[in-house]
Amino acid sequence: MSEQQHTLHLDAEALYANLLAGVRRIVTPDTALVGIWSGGAWLAERLSQDLGRTEPHGVISSALHRDDFGSRGMAATTDATHLPFSVEGRNILLIDDVLYTGRTIRAVINEMFDFGRPASVTLAVLVDRGGRELPVEPALSAARITLPADQRVSLVRADDGRFQFHFERVE
Repeated sequence: MSEQQHTLHLDAEALYANLLAGVRRIVTPDTALVGIWSGGAWLAERLSQDLGRTEPHGVISSALHRDDFGSRGMAATTDATHLPFSVEGRNILLIDDVLYTGRTIRAVINEMFDFGRPASVTLAVLVDRGGRELPVEPALSAARITLPADQRVSLVRADDGRFQFHFERVE
């Protein structure tokens, strides 16, 4: 890693607090929370709890609609989509941990439409790292950062539920 990458520090808990504040402003009682497996699902679960919501949140997987399925293979069965409500006509708040190219968002929207046609889909992310390949823009992001293309950042959830980030170089 370069020296700049060593000095980049993201406080995941502080960013989560910013995300929660932003979500409070845009969510309505009719909004369904849907987290993208896995980091987005963790965020949706915690947001749902912290917002005191009674309706369960949904989890959506990009595995069946990815455009790189051939190189990635099938994901584990634990990341299957679970939407415990009707998507049809609902306002959906789609939540993810890190937004990069936009390809995962495209895949999960395709997956969501397999379950019905939502009235709207709004995207909220913890970190927007830029580098978009598709015209996808979050309505809400707790942080915007720039990383080299060979650097990956992902959300990690500790046993006590607290969040932190993991950085790694990818080949």
